[in-house]
Amino acid sequence: MRAVIIGAGRGSRLGPHTESIPKTLVEVMGRPMLDWILDALSAAGFARSDIVFISGFAEEHLRARYPDLTYVRNRDWPNNNILLSLLCARDYLGDGFVSTYSDIVYEPELVARLVRRSEDIVLGSDTAWRRRYADRSQHPDTDAEKLRARGQQVIEISRRITPEHADGEFVGVMKLSRAGAAEFVAAFDRARVHCADGVFHEGRTLQRAYLIDLLQYMLELGSVMHREDTDGGYMEIDTVEDLAHAAQWWASRPHGNRTSCVRH
Repeated sequence: MRAVIIGAGRGSRLGPHTESIPKTLVEVMGRPMLDWILDALSAAGFARSDIVFISGFAEEHLRARYPDLTYVRNRDWPNNNILLSLLCARDYLGDGFVSTYSDIVYEPELVARLVRRSEDIVLGSDTAWRRRYADRSQHPDTDAEKLRARGQQVIEISRRITPEHADGEFVGVMKLSRAGAAEFVAAFDRARVHCADGVFHEGRTLQRAYLIDLLQYMLELGSVMHREDTDGGYMEIDTVEDLAHAAQWWASRPHGNRTSCVRH
């Protein structure tokens, strides 16, 4: 199994922080976000040789600082989005994978719990997500990649879910087994045949699709997905405002149940 970090974009909303370096190298609480992510992957048993980084903007900084990662370049990163960026690493997905966004900070235990899960497709979910949106003037909670679940099983994932009906926010980290990876790639190929030149999901083309667009498409096709919860142990750093709030968000995260939810 490989770990895949999706990090091709620039992150222009971080302003001067990303004028010359990729978003993932912006420091959060004294460390680049990528270091937080690498620590989480290491805690789940991934060696640097197991990690694929999908690069794009200013990739030379990443290659110089982390030469032991495997790099796959998204050559069209200014024009595509997260889904197509992940599929740039298609050759590395077949044995199963953990994928992660690159502009997030999360507790290392989450990845370890995802890897231990026996189900084929498991999505990381933050159940205490709404607390961070109270201070985000550039990100209303309607922007969150929300999910609904029936117990452990995910039944919908979309930004269009109303906040009060959401059971969590997808944290951008997921685990797919070998079978789950095959299902994921097959769904992408099906979408590419049927939606290549038109609207794929929620008004977006496949070229501009988010990862959650394909996940929802898979759910509609009958795929079974589960969730692994964290109670506030996650945050996205997308804007200068987020960066200013990060330390407070992290210090004030709930200290209740951070264990995996009860199996059914």
